[in-house]
Amino acid sequence: MIDIDKHIYAIMEMVEKSRYNVLKSVNAELIQLYWNVGKYLSEKTLEAGGEKSFIDETSKRIKNQYPELKGFDRRNLYRMRQFYEAYKENEFVSAVMTQISWTNHMIILSSTKSKEEKEFYIGLCLREKYSARELKRQIESSYYERVTLSKSASLKTAENAPILDNYVLEFLNLPEIYSEKDLKNAIVQNLKSFILEIGKDFSFIGEEFRIQVGNSDFYIDLLFYHRILNCLVAFELKLGKFQPEYLGKMNFYLEVLDKEYKKQNENPAIGVILCTTKEEEVVEYAMNRNLSPTMISEYTIQLIDKNLLKKKLRDFQKLLETNEKRPEIQNHDLCL
Repeated sequence: MIDIDKHIYAIMEMVEKSRYNVLKSVNAELIQLYWNVGKYLSEKTLEAGGEKSFIDETSKRIKNQYPELKGFDRRNLYRMRQFYEAYKENEFVSAVMTQISWTNHMIILSSTKSKEEKEFYIGLCLREKYSARELKRQIESSYYERVTLSKSASLKTAENAPILDNYVLEFLNLPEIYSEKDLKNAIVQNLKSFILEIGKDFSFIGEEFRIQVGNSDFYIDLLFYHRILNCLVAFELKLGKFQPEYLGKMNFYLEVLDKEYKKQNENPAIGVILCTTKEEEVVEYAMNRNLSPTMISEYTIQLIDKNLLKKKLRDFQKLLETNEKRPEIQNHDLCL
């Protein structure tokens, strides 16, 4: 007997794929059009001595002569010129610009300043396929600054630093006083937002994940799988300051996961201990003889002051510049 539903599903998959390709093609043409218009306006404005009246008059004429044409008002014409002028000498952006929506381009242009920050968010949009709402949230939560300030961060992509030193969990809407159970439950209830914060390559396996050793049961707060790292990632949630004894428990969990749950083609499990605060000196001593791959990360349930992070980032960059001039400075001198 023919399974009609199965064939309908297969056909609808083809339809959706075709629709996606059409939209992708339309977006690419649109971005290229805006780039070309922006280039033309930039060059002609320069010829006109930089007078703003050139674009103002152009927008009026388009509106009068082509009233049915949308998207070419004064504001958008200025945006097109800004778009071209921001990236005209940037080979990275010009190579990938048609793969990102115009809305996301405008969010990045209006919300970022440096070339590095713009490239960072464009790279994230390419990799994570951000919606406009997701992109806005990452910028508002100072994701660029937090990734850059992480010890393993890369300035241009978060791909090499999927686990950060600091996470912002403002979406949990927790009260002023809460328990570890409240924190875990809030994360599970807002799992989509939590995965956006930690990275879309994380796949959720379970909460209170039970592992059995001998006749005893133990429970991992949150267990994920990371598709790029190809390994299990255990999260332990703690209130207050990091304590060295937390590492012993995490090492035990990772050992069990590697021996009892890791598949042959997978890498060893990674642990993430999420604490409200941590003292770098305590973490350094605790980690010195720790052989398991574990990160000690801070979290906050409120948005971090962006200006404060920018200041820390400037200080960090100054240290890097000093390090380039003074090669005798060791890497540990750069720890924040």
